[in-house]
Amino acid sequence: MVLVVSLAAGAYGQGLEIVDKQDSYQVGISETVQIPVRVSNSSDKPQTVIIRKAPSEADGFQKGYFCLGRNCMEQAVNEFVKRIEPGETLDLYYTLETGLVTGPANLRFEISTKGIPHIFDHNINVQIEEKREVAFVFQSRDITIHDVYPNPVVDQAFIDYRIHNESVKARVVIHNILGRTMNETDLPVYETKIRIQTEELATGIYFYTLYLDNDGVLTRKLIVRK
Repeated sequence: MVLVVSLAAGAYGQGLEIVDKQDSYQVGISETVQIPVRVSNSSDKPQTVIIRKAPSEADGFQKGYFCLGRNCMEQAVNEFVKRIEPGETLDLYYTLETGLVTGPANLRFEISTKGIPHIFDHNINVQIEEKREVAFVFQSRDITIHDVYPNPVVDQAFIDYRIHNESVKARVVIHNILGRTMNETDLPVYETKIRIQTEELATGIYFYTLYLDNDGVLTRKLIVRK
């Protein structure tokens, strides 16, 4: 799925601004993606922001719902209202679960404030693809993570990821077949790739486990060759 956010840069009327804009995403069928709809209040007064998901042709083929941080709402809720203070950013996302239908779709979010019926639109073009070149090994509302590469590895490997929830603490732990921890690497929230050093590991089979807030959610094999 390719998501292209069409929105001019900078602040808008009433001191509101869309932050963390990303021009495109690429996912496939039967996948989940979190679309930031984060609005910042750059004015000097509190504002009640109204974000409405407009109906689209894709609604019958995909499931979508608003999430404020880690708290997600029912699919039937298509309007979100919240008071935000001066300098505050609304940590809102729209989670889209793609179905089995490929092709283009469109999403539109209408942004307004209490007393002002319409300020600007947040338009997103969606292209759902049959197959992705790089598959995810784990995806949730908190994180999307790809498999380690290269694998087998000689001296260093990499893991691509994207954290959707800034409050989650993610780390990858390397352990041997006996369960002994050999390496541990945090996944910074604002980065998208980590490097795993393996030059000190002997040739053999190891495993890496993804931890989210100290809970192991994924374990995969890592082969080291010298």
